[in-house]
Amino acid sequence: MKSIKLDGQELYPSKIVCIGRNYVDHIKELDNEVPTEPVIFIKPNSSISSDIYFNEIDSIHFEGEISFTVRAGKLSGVGFGLDLTKREVQLELKAKGLPWERAKSFDKSAVFSEFVSFDGDILDLRMELYVNDILTQKAGCDLMLNNPNKILSEVSRFFSLEDGDLIMTGTPKGVGAIQMGDRFLGKIFENDNLIVEGSWVVE
Repeated sequence: MKSIKLDGQELYPSKIVCIGRNYVDHIKELDNEVPTEPVIFIKPNSSISSDIYFNEIDSIHFEGEISFTVRAGKLSGVGFGLDLTKREVQLELKAKGLPWERAKSFDKSAVFSEFVSFDGDILDLRMELYVNDILTQKAGCDLMLNNPNKILSEVSRFFSLEDGDLIMTGTPKGVGAIQMGDRFLGKIFENDNLIVEGSWVVE
């Protein structure tokens, strides 16, 4: 089982629940329709990685996301996540009306910083992603179509959430392809206070 860290302690998520199309600007960026309800998909535990790997066959796109750990049915910790996506594969699957797993749920497709406990106002959280020192993505929970508390409520209608499970809340505009040697720095803020960050170099 792959693990993540919350306040320095290892957790073993049984699954990662992901939300698609949760920021209007990103929906426009990929020329998608605005959903009438949260778009939900799953990544397995085997998707978890602490590193970003280049793929010579399939183009991999990065999607920075505010991510949460779940404990006792509540959002308990926050961290920075990268939802890595085989974009061309995803477009082919969407065109055929097929599920996204081949494009979204492959090994090492969910990269996370450490997580920290959080009990403040979730709407005060925001993220920034820098690629090669350039601010590439920036957004907060206040811009989401479905804020994290609504996501938790909706997800709980369909899935039993185990302690340590993760929720990725969707990506804002600014996604793009990764290249060998790219440097990524993801940050989570509560208002203007940096509370957690993670950095990676594409291998």
